[in-house]
Amino acid sequence: MTESPVAACAAGTFRGASSDGVDVWRGIRYALAPTGERRFRDPVAPAPAGEVDALSFGAVAPQQRLPVLDLGADARMDEDCLFLNVWRPAGAVGPLPVMVWLHGGAYTYGAGSQPMYDARSLVCAGDVVVVTLNYRIGAVGFLDLSSFSTADEEYDGNLALKDVLLALRWVQDNIAAFGGDPSRVCVFGESAGGGLVTTLLATPSAAGLFHRAIAESSPATSMYGTARARGVAQQFLREAGLDASTAAGARSLSVDAVVAAGTAVYAAVPTGAPGTLAFAPVVDGHLLPEPPADVLSSGRGLPVPLMIGTNRDEASFFTRMKSPLMPVTEERLLKMFADMRAERPDLPLPTRAQVLEAYDGVRQRAVGAGVARDIAFRLPTLWVAEGHSRVADTWLYRFDHATRALDALGIGATHGAELAYVWGNFRRGRVDPTFWLGGRRAAEAVSRRVQARWLAFAHGEAPDAGGDAPSWPAYDAESRWTLVIDDRDRAVPDLDAPLRRSWGDRVLSFG
Repeated sequence: MTESPVAACAAGTFRGASSDGVDVWRGIRYALAPTGERRFRDPVAPAPAGEVDALSFGAVAPQQRLPVLDLGADARMDEDCLFLNVWRPAGAVGPLPVMVWLHGGAYTYGAGSQPMYDARSLVCAGDVVVVTLNYRIGAVGFLDLSSFSTADEEYDGNLALKDVLLALRWVQDNIAAFGGDPSRVCVFGESAGGGLVTTLLATPSAAGLFHRAIAESSPATSMYGTARARGVAQQFLREAGLDASTAAGARSLSVDAVVAAGTAVYAAVPTGAPGTLAFAPVVDGHLLPEPPADVLSSGRGLPVPLMIGTNRDEASFFTRMKSPLMPVTEERLLKMFADMRAERPDLPLPTRAQVLEAYDGVRQRAVGAGVARDIAFRLPTLWVAEGHSRVADTWLYRFDHATRALDALGIGATHGAELAYVWGNFRRGRVDPTFWLGGRRAAEAVSRRVQARWLAFAHGEAPDAGGDAPSWPAYDAESRWTLVIDDRDRAVPDLDAPLRRSWGDRVLSFG
């Protein structure tokens, strides 16, 4: 029988499980339960835990269940959700590079314990330690009630961002006992998790907590100021049946009521103001002094190497799901631009004719999805790459690979499509429509190259895949190299020249 791995560190002594060449610790607490009087307050590190069996995932953050999101067969929800998980090669003594994963889900859904994020494949392929974690999401984690604080009732803001910072401090203090090297931490994430990565790069207090960063499909410009945050908070309070001039009663709401009101606001905000999100980190002037896109595009982010990119067909998933998050119809796009002009009259927005130049040859009904994709994901990524490349090595990619079935369904390389390739976790059996028309062998080959690049980067090297795969030149303002990831990878200079010409190089954001 395989002996259970034990890690003794400042946070406690943790007993994990070992199988198939991988040691795993699940459900390690990194913060006290943010419940009762600690709801809507900053996370607090727990006292050392003594000896703990870390064998089961902790609770996931409260959220509405979605049929398309697999949280795991045994997933349970609870506000007491601030747990992390550690994977390493069996018996590794290190020090190995550490990869810390921040899950996506529109800042409202998901968990670090999702089956997709089982790190066995990454650990076996790359000789790394992988950490996944939960942070507070939706209204529980991103509602900012700080402007309602009184002498009797205090509320804090940017709770989820503070959760992530506390988890990264836990990694610095404890990961060596698990075989990890605290001086080689790569933080990586997708969608909202990618947004947190780019936010961390613009957070001064995050300096020294990580040393490399990977941002997959980051909505880097979807951050708003305190005035908008207060408006969202008032909308939440009204939805919850409370007085919108005070947060009294917010702590006594049931967690189900918090989730229900938060879910309603999550849908209502982008419906009324296309292109905006209800929940995201807040530019509060303190923890997050300035909008991350402004900081990074001007070359003032934390000077750590960055890999950043998007997927070719980001908007197709949102269009298919009729999600309010992305404005794909002409009516909603025009309203978004009108709102931007009204709120930021100083912003030199491109004309409709200028924008359409970038979509010459695209089918008319697909133009809206292209515009939404680019303003939400691709353009912010280009602006970040352009600025950050002036202070640290930066690599830009676009993930284009899709199976024949996904192309036939009009989904293509949609938002989140790269996840199975990064993690090496494709579903098995006949229930996966991804491979109805074949293509699994090609997809697995793409996955091996993607993993090789991500892992090489985490090891402190250039993100090359070896073999006959092309090298990936770093981004610079002259050549603007982009790696296109497909059946055969290819490095392309200035892939996005039409976008830059049509949209310009000025960061477009408001809020």
